[in-house]
Amino acid sequence: MATGTERTGTEHKDGQRGAAARRGVHTPGRAAIAAPHLRTDRWWSAPAATVAGLLAFVVYSTWRAFAAADYYAAPYVSPFYSPCLAENCEEMRGGPNWDLFGGWWGISPAIIILIFPLGFRLTCYYYRKAYYRGFWASPPACAVAEPHRAYTGETRFPLIMQNIHRYFFYAAVPVAGVLTYDTVLAFRDEHHAWGHMGLGTLVFLVNIVLIWAYTVSCHSCRHIVGGKLRHFSKHPVRYRAWRFVGRLNARHMQLAWASLFSVALTDLYVFLVASGVFDDPRFF
Repeated sequence: MATGTERTGTEHKDGQRGAAARRGVHTPGRAAIAAPHLRTDRWWSAPAATVAGLLAFVVYSTWRAFAAADYYAAPYVSPFYSPCLAENCEEMRGGPNWDLFGGWWGISPAIIILIFPLGFRLTCYYYRKAYYRGFWASPPACAVAEPHRAYTGETRFPLIMQNIHRYFFYAAVPVAGVLTYDTVLAFRDEHHAWGHMGLGTLVFLVNIVLIWAYTVSCHSCRHIVGGKLRHFSKHPVRYRAWRFVGRLNARHMQLAWASLFSVALTDLYVFLVASGVFDDPRFF
């Protein structure tokens, strides 16, 4: 039976080995390879494309969020500005705005609402992997050593805040519901009569399908639907829902990118119509 002193010594050695393992790949216990890595393919292309795509969206969305103009062209309202919660919103839907925040000190009304879908994406498991690799090179690619000397994961501030992803999911669901309502209203004309369909209507339809597919395919949604169940056989409805969400979850990366670009393109379409660049082509 080990004494207290022996246990303390063993725990100390285990702690030292664990600390050494966390210092990176260039430690005495790792294979001594002179080359940084042995990959000969273009491993850098994926993180470079990730950086380019995310930067493009950040630049565009920042410009549009602070523009506070050209976000409504009847019957279309930009997804960046919906729901509009400030009194300085343009008149929408032929009725009063959701004036919950007053003038918001003159700040663009998009800033009030964008924090929820952007927070949902920022803490998303896939996006975390994407920008950790692309921007922080942690790690830049499989079998490529990261340049950092230590690894703490998401155990320290600010990365420990990534654990609030589930709460952003709860906020993203009603936002998707509002965007669904906007899509339904896209079947009205500028006089609020039903039966309208234009190119913008199809743009909104594609966008809302991708938004819901990305939202429902979230890992948090999968856990909420089927987590903490001991016997799926006793919960057939939740089991079928879990299977459906699981199939979507397998395409979470593709849906993340598709919905990111679709929401930006939907806003761009509204901007072009609202600014008079072209008129919305109508089918009937």
